[in-house]
Amino acid sequence: MKRTLFILLILILMLPSVTFGMDVEADFENFTERGTVLEASEIRDSEYEYFRVQDVLVRIDSGKHKGEEVMIKNELSDHQYYDIIVSKGQKVLLMIEEFPDGEYNVYIADYYRTNQLIYLVIAFMLFVIAIGGIKGIKSLISLGITVSAILFVMLPLMLRGINPILVSVVTAVLVTIVTIVLVSGINHKSFAAISGTSIGVIIAGLIAFYVGNKAYLSGLSAEEATMLMYIPQGIEFNFRHLLFAGIIMGALGAAMDVGISIASSIDEIHKANPKLSRARLFRSGMNVGKDVMGTMVNTLILAYTGSSIPMLLLFMAYETELSKVFNLDVVATEVVRSMAGSIGLILTIPITAFIASYLIKEKKKDISREEKA
Repeated sequence: MKRTLFILLILILMLPSVTFGMDVEADFENFTERGTVLEASEIRDSEYEYFRVQDVLVRIDSGKHKGEEVMIKNELSDHQYYDIIVSKGQKVLLMIEEFPDGEYNVYIADYYRTNQLIYLVIAFMLFVIAIGGIKGIKSLISLGITVSAILFVMLPLMLRGINPILVSVVTAVLVTIVTIVLVSGINHKSFAAISGTSIGVIIAGLIAFYVGNKAYLSGLSAEEATMLMYIPQGIEFNFRHLLFAGIIMGALGAAMDVGISIASSIDEIHKANPKLSRARLFRSGMNVGKDVMGTMVNTLILAYTGSSIPMLLLFMAYETELSKVFNLDVVATEVVRSMAGSIGLILTIPITAFIASYLIKEKKKDISREEKA
């Protein structure tokens, strides 16, 4: 509920104005700015039952009112999900309602978290570079390309009404190519990893598409999906397609990891013993893949389960029957998401091992022909 209210607030703040009624323009404008808490009183009882209040002096740190200090009443509902209790020196996000006559009201909308997130991202980048060196820098570049592809290519195309499954498949393949080529270069190892990853992810999407249709999944289990019905672009999304697109992108990272691990291991084994047959290289790749599979499948399952802990606790608290639990759309969606992704991940192993062992032996034959010539 809190997340829904927060998203609604953000959507409202993104609009140039808020309208009330039909064809009536609002008499004030909403926008958000950064602020700093200069003083904060102790929490005291309010004149309204079940509510408390905190007197807060804030300084506006951005926008046209930058530098102005405002005393506001921070109303609290005694509910930890909704209350924003502040203290002196804290950075906050302010919602400002400005009227045509220049008067304005200020409210504390949320804590300001951007600085902490920036510090965390910088720490992540430093660790990657310190441990990975040149390859770490390449990994960061590939990560930047991946994020850019999602934000500036995939999502805008979906907002134009293009089929989400098609867009996500193309994006996944392109991201896979760029990432693996940047990290490993252009060679047979990269080609095998790209091929295995792409095929495995596409299979995951197909399985999810088939099972999701048979299970009549709506694609509306997430609150954000429901809110997409009311976006200003007026696009009628196929929410099942959005669900399957999400499954494809969700499985991509783990599948890439498995694909490059199998291809690299076969390449190293061949370098250590070039006389090994194609079948022996394939078995070696499969043995490595079996070891990787256990942890990677767990990674996918735990990633999907971790975000559902509150929901699972609710089921346990009310002793809900398992048959009812698995018939819920939200639970069935997560099961299909995790199982389809895991199957695609598992199939990435033999596909990559086969392609890598085949290509490396073909390369050796080509070298032998060139030497004889």
